[in-house]
Amino acid sequence: MLKQFLLASDFDQTLSFNDSGVVLSELIGFHGFHDKVQGLSHMNLVQQGAELSYLILHDPEFRRVRREHLIETGKRIRLKHDVALFARTLDTLADGYKIHFNVVSAAPQEIIQSALEGIVPPERIHGTRFRYNESTGEVESIIRATAGWGKITVLEEIRAALGISHDHIIYLGDGSSDLPVMMHVNQHDGLTIAVSEAQFITRVARRTVLSDNAMSVLVPVLEEVLRWDSAKIRRFFASNGLMLREWDKMRTDMLTIQDTSIEPLAAAAASPTVAN
Repeated sequence: MLKQFLLASDFDQTLSFNDSGVVLSELIGFHGFHDKVQGLSHMNLVQQGAELSYLILHDPEFRRVRREHLIETGKRIRLKHDVALFARTLDTLADGYKIHFNVVSAAPQEIIQSALEGIVPPERIHGTRFRYNESTGEVESIIRATAGWGKITVLEEIRAALGISHDHIIYLGDGSSDLPVMMHVNQHDGLTIAVSEAQFITRVARRTVLSDNAMSVLVPVLEEVLRWDSAKIRRFFASNGLMLREWDKMRTDMLTIQDTSIEPLAAAAASPTVAN
């Protein structure tokens, strides 16, 4: 029997170098995207990851966005190296194993499909979906936002449809918007892989891999799922025309240490003297 796994990946900064919102903003001639997102995060108005969708639906600067803008944005997204090879490799990774690759992201569906055209089939891409006004072409509403907890819902739907157990889920992400789904996967003994050094995500993810090549995330998959040793992993990469030139396995403890002897002295000096 095949051992089946579901590998779900975020898109922005995980499979790509770019943030979809930044690229779309540049396309429509707006240059304050990060300020807009920061303002929304301070207000806690929308769930992290869903900021772009909110702006497209509500912000005057983004109301001009049409479907064609999203498609063109996808064409301008710069993917990480060897994303196509990564997608092909998962289908034939090892005898007896079947890994179902899906993209689950808060980015608009049209952007992801355009960026991954010819690499990932559209039915395996799950992004935020909009409803458009037929006469004006503008976005009328959001059909579904796959951000934060919404990712968990989508992930569970895919898992149930494939008939895969929770402990056979692998999730790749890069930022704080991936925390809910990573905690969900960890709770059920799945494998979570962070692809950035973002402060909170590295504490939650079971493994962290830093590289500009999409094939790099196969290292923890080959180690944790297929139980390959480093020599076999190197041979596997070589068979795909790649060489693991540098492979540093590190564990980092981050500490802040304060000299507690200073505090009592400072407190005593600042406190008033009470006479008897």
